[in-house]
Amino acid sequence: MKYQLPALPYAYDALEPYIDKETMEIHHAKHHQGYTNNLNAVLDKYPQLADTPLEELIKTIDRQNFDANDKAAFQNNAGGYLNHKLFWEIMGPEKSSDKLLNEEIIKQWGSLDEFKKVFAQTALSRFGSGWAWLARNTDEKLEVYSLPNQDSPFLKGHMPLIGLDVWEHAYYLKYQNRRQEYIENWWHVLNVIK
Repeated sequence: MKYQLPALPYAYDALEPYIDKETMEIHHAKHHQGYTNNLNAVLDKYPQLADTPLEELIKTIDRQNFDANDKAAFQNNAGGYLNHKLFWEIMGPEKSSDKLLNEEIIKQWGSLDEFKKVFAQTALSRFGSGWAWLARNTDEKLEVYSLPNQDSPFLKGHMPLIGLDVWEHAYYLKYQNRRQEYIENWWHVLNVIK
């Protein structure tokens, strides 16, 4: 199965002024397209995996017969593909929210503001490139954590719910080294929580 670059559910300029059009174009059409192309190149070598969902392949990566180089390439590019797919889906120009998830967050962290503080600090403290995540763990509990590079919560058997890309390519054109400002402004375009 060949993976295609998912279409954005909004225009490249729809998240302005918080995320600029040029960053969105490069991030989607170049970076995400690159992960898509590289993922397909790895999977072309393993036709027996063609019908296995990508999320399942990541969860079971250690049981697959990838050679060492292909395993690393698969982990990086499958993660990059899925991480970005979720990233585009949870953002948008129109504010909406998942009521049940909001209630669960409030129950666990006491308030949405407290959750945002914890999540933002996690994103801010990621050294180098990576992601901040809200994920559902194998015990069905919510967890906030950060993973390096394009590692996916699926590698841990977790279900990603909210992911914030803190690679510099996600914000550098507009924010340069001001990751904190990028994180603060990102809440304006996140559509999962209020």
